[in-house]
Amino acid sequence: MNYVMLGTEVIFLFRIKISDTKTFKDVLNAISAIVDEATFTIDPNGIKLRAMDPSRVAMVDFEMRKASFDEYEVDETSKVCVNLSELLKLLKRSGKEDTIELSLDEETGQFLVKIIGRYTRTFTMPVLEASEEEVPEPKITFNAKVTLTTDDLNETLKDAALVSDNVRIETDGENLMMNAKGDVAGARIEIKKGSDALISVEAKETARATFSLSYLTDIVKAASDTSDIVTLEFSTDMPLRLDFKQRYDGKLVYLLAPRIEVE
Repeated sequence: MNYVMLGTEVIFLFRIKISDTKTFKDVLNAISAIVDEATFTIDPNGIKLRAMDPSRVAMVDFEMRKASFDEYEVDETSKVCVNLSELLKLLKRSGKEDTIELSLDEETGQFLVKIIGRYTRTFTMPVLEASEEEVPEPKITFNAKVTLTTDDLNETLKDAALVSDNVRIETDGENLMMNAKGDVAGARIEIKKGSDALISVEAKETARATFSLSYLTDIVKAASDTSDIVTLEFSTDMPLRLDFKQRYDGKLVYLLAPRIEVE
């Protein structure tokens, strides 16, 4: 891709443009809940990222396909590692009527962030060294699957956080239960099948596992801006998979390791 700018030929490795700035900012913010430096794979089909947090407790699996963008000019696969906090700082300068354009200058290696609206602002960011580690897609069989509203999940986690740092999530295929127990107090939240909060629930057998509320609340709070519906999949003492149904053509999925309770 060659573009002429002020008499100088600029070669971009890719150039993508999106006018739904809120969605794009929201999903990047959701990713930043567990990783700060993110290596995106940008290929002719779309943008992808699969990464683990530094403590390797949580993983995020993100994809935004080509159809989600207003313009998408990508001839070959590139990997771009950026500091998400710094990128979000720039993107927050965009308004709902603006368009965001992202590109990579082949000659300088600079990542360009352009905000196009009543006037045009162009920011440059350094590209960080991409991690060589490839995070494989986990192959886990889950025994329980529960779909509920993101807001309701967020509220139940707030209740649990009042008394404990951890929450046990459990289902028997009929109801969803959450139990939290601290040194002083405890809490039990039950969402019954057929309620407005519980969209669907199924289980091959009773499943229960305990998770860190610190991680879980950060993920759900951040991802709730991108999605109204979340599907939880889990088995006894196995990781929790959270699939947030996206409004764009793509996915935002998290995997959270359990805390093993010692009797």
